[in-house]
Amino acid sequence: MAILVTGGAGYIGSHTCVELLNEGYEIVVVDNFSNSSQEALRRVTEITGKSFKLYQLDLLDKEKLEAVFEENKIEAVIHFAGFKAVGESVELPLKYYQNNITGTIVLCELMKKYHVKNLVFSSSATVYGMTDHVPIREDAQLGAVNPYGRTKLMIEEILRDLHHSDQTWNIAILRYFNPIGAHASGRIGEDPTGIPNNLMPYISQVAVGKLERLTIHGNDYQTKDGTGIRDYIHIVDLALGHIKALEKIKRRSGGVDAYNLGTGKGYSVSEMVDAFEKASGKIISTTISRRRPGDAATCYANPTKAKEQLDWHAVRGIDEMCQDSWRWQQNNPTGYVKKVNKESRTPVQSNAAVFFNV
Repeated sequence: MAILVTGGAGYIGSHTCVELLNEGYEIVVVDNFSNSSQEALRRVTEITGKSFKLYQLDLLDKEKLEAVFEENKIEAVIHFAGFKAVGESVELPLKYYQNNITGTIVLCELMKKYHVKNLVFSSSATVYGMTDHVPIREDAQLGAVNPYGRTKLMIEEILRDLHHSDQTWNIAILRYFNPIGAHASGRIGEDPTGIPNNLMPYISQVAVGKLERLTIHGNDYQTKDGTGIRDYIHIVDLALGHIKALEKIKRRSGGVDAYNLGTGKGYSVSEMVDAFEKASGKIISTTISRRRPGDAATCYANPTKAKEQLDWHAVRGIDEMCQDSWRWQQNNPTGYVKKVNKESRTPVQSNAAVFFNV
């Protein structure tokens, strides 16, 4: 029996694939590579020494996705696939609603047809909107403020309705705060397309000389140094949270729960810059601009529920997050090599699937 990982070539997906394989799970990966690289999956095989099956397809292509369920014995799904850029979602809301929501509906229809009712869903702390109450608990008022966040919130509601209609569904909704860092090997990490939307890859690209300087949006917040405070979590801790959630839903006969995955600690933008300078030995040039609309002064998680119900908590601190981010960026200044080295491990096509062999 295998775990189907949608969007498994992405930043969070690839790190979760590593941890699944390390835990002895068989995995099947689905990805259309619209904002990810096949090279990441080759390196997953390199890190773990294990092969797995990959289907290059879009979740909106129901016929091709159904072939995955027909050809594999799937016991659970970890669902990462989706567009994720907040700014782009504001410019192209219909694209985000069509891809993220419709793709999830297609997936759930096939899960239902093939009696696969264990699902871990990749949600986001953006579903909390502009709350001023920190640390944020899972029962806080929900209200996303951009189309990307609203797709996550709508999918959460769809999954609750699905469970209400059939209570044998086992669903874990994981609300991420701010994933940063990279695998300790430096072989996989965050490789954003174009100008990074998130703080850490922007800082690391300034450090490696790819970008000139970091723009800090607002230094007049009511915080200790005037810059915004966020909850940053190491990507490996986040990946391990998915393993714990998977174990949880496989043990029970039905249910749906949301869990915050964060550290419960907040760091300001200025503190993050200082920590990265310490880790890298580089000076990060910065400039100050006005606040961005919709940015809260402070946002960090209350992760107590995940600790109590999933037996999970983050263990890696801010220094390790920055060290691992810098190791990845320093070793991969332009991100993933797009062309697979033919003298290394090469993908072999077979019936729409790719098998990576070590």
